[in-house]
Amino acid sequence: MPVDFNLSPAEEGIRKAASAFAAGQAVAGGLIKGQIPPSLGGTGGTLVEATILVEEMYAVEPAASLTIFATGLGLTPLNLTAVGKLGVFRTRRGRELSGKSAPGLVTTATPEGDEWVLSGENIWATNSAGWDFEGADLQCVVCRTTNPKSSEPADAIMILLVTIADIKRNAPGAFKIVRQVSTAGHTACSGPHIKYTNLRVPLKNVLCPPGTGADIVSASFDCSAVLVGAMSVGVMRAAFDAALAFAKRDNRRGASDLLTRQAVADLLSGIKMQTEACRALTWKAASCLQNGPGEYNARRELALAAKIYCSDSCTKAVTKAINVVGITAYDADQPFADLLNVAMVLPIFDGGNVGIRRRHQTPAHARFDSVGGL
Repeated sequence: MPVDFNLSPAEEGIRKAASAFAAGQAVAGGLIKGQIPPSLGGTGGTLVEATILVEEMYAVEPAASLTIFATGLGLTPLNLTAVGKLGVFRTRRGRELSGKSAPGLVTTATPEGDEWVLSGENIWATNSAGWDFEGADLQCVVCRTTNPKSSEPADAIMILLVTIADIKRNAPGAFKIVRQVSTAGHTACSGPHIKYTNLRVPLKNVLCPPGTGADIVSASFDCSAVLVGAMSVGVMRAAFDAALAFAKRDNRRGASDLLTRQAVADLLSGIKMQTEACRALTWKAASCLQNGPGEYNARRELALAAKIYCSDSCTKAVTKAINVVGITAYDADQPFADLLNVAMVLPIFDGGNVGIRRRHQTPAHARFDSVGGL
């Protein structure tokens, strides 16, 4: 039987209607505009407000939420540079991006005439495929120039803007989706493996010139570290609610509901306390990162702590919730497998806790203060 990949008029109508609905609802809800500061025409608020939004959305549907919030991460370099905040984020942490003794970033930019020539590959490039796998409307591409002005690693790092119009001006294959990565959780989110092959963009597309990109990248991920804390709280909350509801309605053929049994109550209490502690840490980290006190490296310590502690706690909390429910949690009709699949990525994405985030905490060891940001 031949397969026709051309859409019929009815199928095309359905596609357009669905696309219009999705775009219309997203625009009407202001979820993307809410990640842009008012000075740039958006409606974004404080970082604390962002953590509240992230928690509420992650408690309901993590995968669709990540699609929205990953767009916010991509917009963060634009927000930071456009509102003139670069100064407070200067840390000169470029070595892990472009090391003297290691390859560093594999995506490079070479100036040729009035253009930059972009080549390299990225994986887990959330949303970069766009709706049609031909490229997103706007990409913030972190890369390293092939002709830095000094041997200092940070001086090679830059950020280029790539638009869908730029991609269409290039030859076919200059931008390519190598594959769509299938993931255990966040299954509605696209994090493809993408490749640039001599993709040409105008010189004016430089968002962060060489020498300024590393600070902006690091600052962007400091902000997102706090938000991963909020994601963790949302997932913990969802796991607690599901386990509590089960414990109230099921008695496992016993004389009383599970909730009245000490072992179950202890597990639920532990989840609740962890959730409250993580929420408090996340809010404090958000406030401290944005408002102080202290210089920037001191302020970011709590952001790193929020990402590490909350994401690690999340996997433990979901496992405790599974133990409350028992074998019924293994039923795919229950939410626990999905929650665990979401939770397992929180410690390892957005800068893994072992490879990145704890390493970034190391410079703060000499300044550790038991009072913290109080």
